[in-house]
Amino acid sequence: MEPKNADFQTMEYWDRRYMAEPLESDFDWFRKYSDIVDIVHELIPNRASRILMLGCGNSNMYNDGYQNILNLDYSSVLIEKMRTRAPQMQWKVMDIRYLREHADQLGGLESWDVIIDKGTMDALMAENASVWNPSDQVLDNVAREVDGVLALLKQSTGLFLYFTFGQPHFRLPHMQRPNWTLTKRELGDMFHYYLYIGQKAVN
Repeated sequence: MEPKNADFQTMEYWDRRYMAEPLESDFDWFRKYSDIVDIVHELIPNRASRILMLGCGNSNMYNDGYQNILNLDYSSVLIEKMRTRAPQMQWKVMDIRYLREHADQLGGLESWDVIIDKGTMDALMAENASVWNPSDQVLDNVAREVDGVLALLKQSTGLFLYFTFGQPHFRLPHMQRPNWTLTKRELGDMFHYYLYIGQKAVN
C-alpha cells in the first residue's frame, strides 16, 4: 500500500521502511552529498566545526573531513543499522521535536556550530490536508524544531542549513524568529530545490 503523506510523520512508518531496506542501501535522503558539496565547503570552511545532523542519512561528509558530526534520527532501526555500517561515526536516537528538552544530552545549549536538515522538516510537515493551511500539529512540529535549533546554535556564529523542495511561501513564514536572519538560495537545474540559511543573531 502506498503511504499517505501523514505517514511520513510517524516513527512506525520509518521503522518499517528501514527494516525492509538492506544494510548496504543508501540512506542519504533528499540530495546526495555530491549535489551540495560546494555549498558545504563555502558555508562550513572549518572542517573541525561541530555539526548536528537532523534526520541522519549516510552522508559522505565524514569522508570529506567533517568528522565532528552527531547524527540524530528517531528511528532506532535506522540508527542501529548505521552504527553497524559506519561505527566510526556518532549516532543517536532522538526526536528532533525535543532538541531543547534534550540539550544536556547534546552538549548543552548554544554549543553547536552548524545544524543541518536535509528534508527532515518536510517529513514533519507531511499531512493529508492542504499545504496552504497546515494543521496545528504541523505548525507545532515546525516550531519545536526551529526553536530547538535556535537553542542549540552558538551565538552569532551558529548556522542552520535546511535543504528542501519546499517553496518559500510554504516554509519561511513558519521559520521566522526575531533572533536569527533567514536567507534562501534556489538550487538545481531542471528540478529546483531550496536552501534556507539561518544565521543566529547576537543577543
